[in-house]
Amino acid sequence: MKICFLVDARSPIAQNWIRYFIAQRHEVDVISTYPFSDSTLPGASLHTVPVAFSNLARVPHDGKVGTGRGNSLLKPLLAQMRTGKFSGLTNSVHHWIGPLDVYRHVGEVKSLLEEIKPDFLHAMRLPYEGILASLAAGNVRLLISTWGNDLTLFARNFPLIGRMTRQALTRANALHCDCSRDLRLATNWGFDSSKPGIVLPGNGGVQRELFHQGRPDRKILKRFSLPEGRTFIINPRGVRPYVRNDAAFSSLPLILKKRPDAFFLAVAMEGNPVAEKWIENLGITESVRLLPSVSRATMAELFRLASITVSPGEHDGTPNTLLEAMACGCFPIAGDIESLREWITNGVNGLLCDPSNPESLSDAVVRALEDDDLRRRAASANQKLIDERADYQQVMKDAEKFYQRVIETGQRAEACAG
Repeated sequence: MKICFLVDARSPIAQNWIRYFIAQRHEVDVISTYPFSDSTLPGASLHTVPVAFSNLARVPHDGKVGTGRGNSLLKPLLAQMRTGKFSGLTNSVHHWIGPLDVYRHVGEVKSLLEEIKPDFLHAMRLPYEGILASLAAGNVRLLISTWGNDLTLFARNFPLIGRMTRQALTRANALHCDCSRDLRLATNWGFDSSKPGIVLPGNGGVQRELFHQGRPDRKILKRFSLPEGRTFIINPRGVRPYVRNDAAFSSLPLILKKRPDAFFLAVAMEGNPVAEKWIENLGITESVRLLPSVSRATMAELFRLASITVSPGEHDGTPNTLLEAMACGCFPIAGDIESLREWITNGVNGLLCDPSNPESLSDAVVRALEDDDLRRRAASANQKLIDERADYQQVMKDAEKFYQRVIETGQRAEACAG
């Protein structure tokens, strides 16, 4: 197959998915909406079309994303706007104005598609890749992937994104969602349910050679200056506008009253001024560690170290970190929303709670910490669940078959039209 992806190529989700097709020796072109390192996806032809002010991002040689030039005076200001007290306003402005910037890049993407001549175009995420793809695809078959909160948060709360989402899903020839909820909701946003659709984990599933049960490498304690003899709880979600980190941090004093051995790990929050202020104000500095962004291998070790993973999302599809934590035997506590009930049966293989309520979160964490049998049974059930529904090799084989179906459906439609 000759496949063209329109993606944010910085995303580990997109990279994990695309690498499978490169390894299977399909002809792969990648059009990225954000600047990214040329070494990110060896074996693919790479193109960049910066969309929605993404040219403010900088990708150093290590592939991490920064802002501005190395010594730019704007760097601290931009960081504060993204993660500080003005982050909510910044996100809102971005999602009101960003869609308008898409139109500037339609011609460039059209020209690339005319040059590439792919069997189909796969746009991963609706705002803004799916929206741009729908405007630029012309006669090219179009597959769109929805991620997590594309429909429940962005399409619903931002009218312009909502209108463009409807147009994109009406144009799409096929749809991939990471939860059954979104495949159902998509029909309300213009997707024709008679067209090919599939539900698969957004990043292709869990790579079991990395994410598996076992004893953690104790060197991880020294690496992050973590204390011995504590019971670790991990929040792997980082800073996102739809994840209630405020409630998660506020739950910690309540947890520590009953379980003073608890120690909280917050991934991708190192140096975040808001998180640092929460910790200081709550008086929990000695029981929290704000960690940097880490590699997938390091994340797997952290999951094996932790007893519990907390995912306090109000809007989610299927969080990839949730599946990876479950694969490592980490007990999941998550927001009680429809998409997560597709994976977690409350009280059986995890606990669901109100992600906005610190008392609800703390009650769930304490219950899990004090019920060894529940955690043991959940770990066993989750191994089977991941193997059956989220194993990377099987998921990607299903994706490859779906790609072939998209092509064949298009060919039949062309034959009928001819």
